[in-house]
Amino acid sequence: MKVCHRCKKELELGDKISRTATCPHCGSFLHSCLNCAFYDRNAHNQCREPQSEYVSDREKANFCDFFSFAESEPSTKREEQVAGARKAWDELFKKSR
Repeated sequence: MKVCHRCKKELELGDKISRTATCPHCGSFLHSCLNCAFYDRNAHNQCREPQSEYVSDREKANFCDFFSFAESEPSTKREEQVAGARKAWDELFKKSR
């Protein structure tokens, strides 16, 4: 499912996303690096697509031809996963009494 990078709410979108499309919930641009499947903070130019051009502001709309909306989970599901992992970690290292 497609989720906005800023508000983490689920989006109902078609195949093509215009450059100026915005999130109906928070108003952030949808055609931006932070919503792209190729975005990777640790990659060169923060993009896994080697032919992409450098984008200075990753949050703003851009003209990248390689843009592909990332599939992710809404924040509530992610938060539940984090809480479950933290609980498992705490139980693993729980001090015996």
